Amino acid sequence: MPSDPMFRSQVRPASGSHRIPQLQTPTGEVLQDSITIVDFLEARFPQLPAIPTTPNQRVFVHLMELLASEGLLSLAWRHRWLFEENKPFITLDFGRSFRPQGSDADLLKYGALISGRMTSYGLPPSTESVRAALDDEYRALLMLLEAHFLRHPYFLGGQPTQADYSIMGALHAHLGRDPAGLRMMQNHAPRTVRWVEQMLLPEIQSPEFYSTDICLAPDDLIPETALNLLRHLADAYAENFLLGARGWNQAVAKLGVAAMAERLSENDQPVLDRFSVQVDDAVFEHPVQVYAEWLAQRSRRFFQDLPDDDQASVCGLLAHPILVNLLTTPVTYPLVRRSQRFQIEG
Repeated sequence: MPSDPMFRSQVRPASGSHRIPQLQTPTGEVLQDSITIVDFLEARFPQLPAIPTTPNQRVFVHLMELLASEGLLSLAWRHRWLFEENKPFITLDFGRSFRPQGSDADLLKYGALISGRMTSYGLPPSTESVRAALDDEYRALLMLLEAHFLRHPYFLGGQPTQADYSIMGALHAHLGRDPAGLRMMQNHAPRTVRWVEQMLLPEIQSPEFYSTDICLAPDDLIPETALNLLRHLADAYAENFLLGARGWNQAVAKLGVAAMAERLSENDQPVLDRFSVQVDDAVFEHPVQVYAEWLAQRSRRFFQDLPDDDQASVCGLLAHPILVNLLTTPVTYPLVRRSQRFQIEG
């Protein structure tokens, strides 16, 4: 936790970042970012892989890393800050993370500082119609989750994968704890509530699915209910990442690799200026979020390295044009992340 003296004296200085989560290894190495941490642990504990190796399931997982984490963050963020009933809990909970044994006055003081910093990024007005639209958006998501968790314990079979971990940021840390989001989940999606609870337990097999083997679905299968969820997320959020991918390619081509490398070294998650991004006959002014592009490249690089037959199979399974467009956008300037900074590979 940020309140731990070790975080301030060792972890944060080693990583150069205030962001959480951060992991300090037994050798003293510090890793920041959930994707980096999962990749590190995956190489050391391969018994129940978080990232499948088969084409369909791995592409699905990498797309969920992007759309269910960075994409769904948009709904989770707005639903948190535009509902007044969330504010007392959020304020006290943020304060608790900095002063776990602090008084209520301490929690309110520090929580208000953190809340103020987060809302300074800008929010739309909190009107009745805006809140109703957010609830409708959230309810549509919950219905798709309910349809899946009625029949499956996890997205890809009897064990959790990175697809499950990726959506937990929105479904647990935000929508599953904030009072307004939790109320909606409890009222409309009891199976999703139960899934969130199960994801927080050390046991993998839940009582509801006692007869389901703890393994990935066989034959590179993706349940149709999971594909329906992915397509829904794509409809809501994929265009932003498609524009970001094309904007990144145009930004590096315009600035040059050396100048871009200097920009990347200045910040752990840089957001570049708006670029005019052309898609077919339309032109969009779009900022380039480098972290999101790095995430998007994970699915594209894996997909584009597949044999042609496997690529065709994946596209046929996804059966969604914007997902195919996202996967097939060239990775002209591949990003890697080293020591909490992005670099252009090569």
